[in-house]
Amino acid sequence: MGSAEFLPFTRPSIDETTIADVVAVLRSGWLTSGPRVQALEAALSTYCGGRPVRVFSSGSSTLEIALRLAGVGPGDEVITTPLTWVATTNVILEVGATPVLVDIDPATRNIDLDRIEAAITSSTKSIIPVDLAGLPVDRDRLYAIAGRHKLRVIEDAAQSFGSRWRGKPIGSFGDFVSFSFHANKNITTGEGGALVLPADVDPALCERMRLQGFQRFSDGGMDVDVLGGKFNLTDIAAAIGLGQLKRLAEFIERRRHLARLYFSTLDPLLDLGLPLADFENSNWHMFQVTLPKEVNRGNFIAAMKGRGIGIGVHYPALHLFTLYRKLGFKEGDFPHAERVGRETITLPLFPGMADTDVARVCLAITEVIKQK
Repeated sequence: MGSAEFLPFTRPSIDETTIADVVAVLRSGWLTSGPRVQALEAALSTYCGGRPVRVFSSGSSTLEIALRLAGVGPGDEVITTPLTWVATTNVILEVGATPVLVDIDPATRNIDLDRIEAAITSSTKSIIPVDLAGLPVDRDRLYAIAGRHKLRVIEDAAQSFGSRWRGKPIGSFGDFVSFSFHANKNITTGEGGALVLPADVDPALCERMRLQGFQRFSDGGMDVDVLGGKFNLTDIAAAIGLGQLKRLAEFIERRRHLARLYFSTLDPLLDLGLPLADFENSNWHMFQVTLPKEVNRGNFIAAMKGRGIGIGVHYPALHLFTLYRKLGFKEGDFPHAERVGRETITLPLFPGMADTDVARVCLAITEVIKQK
C-alpha cells in the first residue's frame, strides 16, 4: 500500500476464490438461504466444537432471537455494559425488557464483573457480556456469577469470533453465543451473524423464529406456531463467509502481529491509554487507544484524515444517547465508560495492512498530538 493511499481503520480481505464462489452462487439461480447456508452452519458448528449454530442476516438479530429463546420479555431485566454498540441494548428494549447497565473495568474496558452482583434483582433474567475489541470477558467468573443467580448468559461475541478463553475458542462452550459477520469484523459475510445454541434449545425452534415462525410439511401443509422475524442469511453472503472462515487463523495471526507493532512503535511519551496487551485470548479485532484529555478528539480525527489515515470511534457511552436519557440514564452514572467513550479512538488494523502502515500511523499520531 503506497503512502499516498488513504488508509481506512478497517477493510475486509476477500480473495479471488471467494469472489468466484459468489459468482457461482449468482449463476446457480439459488440466491437466498440454501446449500451454502447449510455448509456455513456445518463449518461453524465444527469450529464451535459440534454445538448447533444457526446463521442470521445480522448479529443484532441473533441477540434478539437469543433473548426470545431465553424467555426474556416484559418485566424482565437484562444486565449489560454501557460501552458497546447500541444494538446490544436496543434488542433488550425490542423484546420489552429493561436494560440494567454496569460500569466497565478501566483495564479491560469490558463490564466490571465486581459490580454485577450488586445490580442483580428479583427481575434479572439474563446477562449480556460484550467482548469489546475482541478481548473476552473472564468466562470463569462470568459463569460463576450466572450460576449462583440462575441467570441465562447471552454472550455478545460480535467482536470476538476467533478469540479464545483458556485455550478454547469463544463459542465452543457456554450458554448462548452471538457472533457478528458485519463487513468490519474479523471475518465477514458482508452483513450477517451466527447464534450458537445451548443444549436445552431446539434448533428447529430457532430456525422458525428466524423466518416468521414458519414451518412446511411434506403434504404441502404449513403452519406458524411462534412469532418470528425475517432474519435468514442468503447463500450469497454464506459463500463469502465460507471463504473467510478458511482464512481465520491467517487473519488473526496478522492482526496480532500488527498489534504488537503498535505497542512497540507508539511513542510512550504521548500519554496514550493503551489496550490490555493480551496476545493469548484476544483476536485483536480493534486496536483502541484513549487520547490525552487535552487533545480534542474531533480535531485529532480531522488532522489524521488530512494525513490520509482513517480513525474510528468505538464507542460513545450509549446511556448518553437521547433514547437512553429518556429512560432515565444521565451523565455521571457510569464514569469509567463515559471517560473511555469520550477519549477512545480506533486505529487502522486489518490483515491487508503493511508493517509500514503502522509506522505511518504512529508517526502521524506523534505529529498531530505534538502540534496540538
